[in-house]
Amino acid sequence: MIFRRNTILGGFYLSQLCVGVIGNSLLFMMYVYSFLIKSRFSRPIDPIFMHLMIVNVLTIIFAMISHIMSSFGVPRFLDDVGCKAVLYIFRVTRGLSICTTSILSTFQAITITPSNSKWAWLKPKLSTWTFRAFLLSWLINLFIYAHVIESVTVNINYTDLDYGYSHAYCKMRPPEYPNPGLFLSVIIIGDIVFLTLMMWTSFYMVTVLYRHRKRAQHLHSTSLSCQPSPERKATHSILLLVSFFVFVYLLHNFITLCGFYAQTKIPRLEVINVILTTCYPTISPFLLMKNNKLILQFTSLFSMVRMTCFQSALYG
Repeated sequence: MIFRRNTILGGFYLSQLCVGVIGNSLLFMMYVYSFLIKSRFSRPIDPIFMHLMIVNVLTIIFAMISHIMSSFGVPRFLDDVGCKAVLYIFRVTRGLSICTTSILSTFQAITITPSNSKWAWLKPKLSTWTFRAFLLSWLINLFIYAHVIESVTVNINYTDLDYGYSHAYCKMRPPEYPNPGLFLSVIIIGDIVFLTLMMWTSFYMVTVLYRHRKRAQHLHSTSLSCQPSPERKATHSILLLVSFFVFVYLLHNFITLCGFYAQTKIPRLEVINVILTTCYPTISPFLLMKNNKLILQFTSLFSMVRMTCFQSALYG
């Protein structure tokens, strides 16, 4: 097999992997620190964020590693077992990403529900149901994507692009079962369900925030309107996160369909798809950092130390 080296593209993939892993790891350590040591900063929603950071790191690593190696011209990086393991873990973690994001938006929507709402009875059950949702999402994704283990094999001939997914190391075997569209239909239906749940809870959160703002303006309370509560800040971050996920997901699927129906293989579309696949897990921790109290305290402390050092150097 002949590999075409593309050092610039490989360097970009590698930099994206480093940024994503470092960002998610930093935020994960912050949540662990607040959960174990700074308990007064810990919130019931933090375990969901921690789970999302873990899923993001795994998605980035197993999505990018083979493309990085092929871009640098490394031959036979994955064998048959390696292809099955890497693509299976990637598919599972990518499925867990959409599950965790939908759990996150649902959790926050219930959290900010007014006490007189018909959904208020769900608040005391959130912690128990969250861990059950984690377990269920793991079992569902591990089961659904077990099909990948059977259908993926090592790509011996890079020009062999007769059927389905293929890159420098792995490819999909031709279907040997009666209904080849069943697996794809299950995935699409599951994604539609989770996307609908995300958009519905996001719309509900926007409605609750709008009503709260109108109430605050009616009471002419400067403290309520100018200084948002931690719940409102967290809700804004989650709304931004969900909106970004939906945008990237729809754009990724649109480009995938364009490549699927194209008469010839378009390398640029494949590059864009690889970048979009890891775009959400790479950027999401930075969207969440701006409202993290420990991050804000650390940056303010760093700014004070830097200012002190500057003044000491200036005045001797």
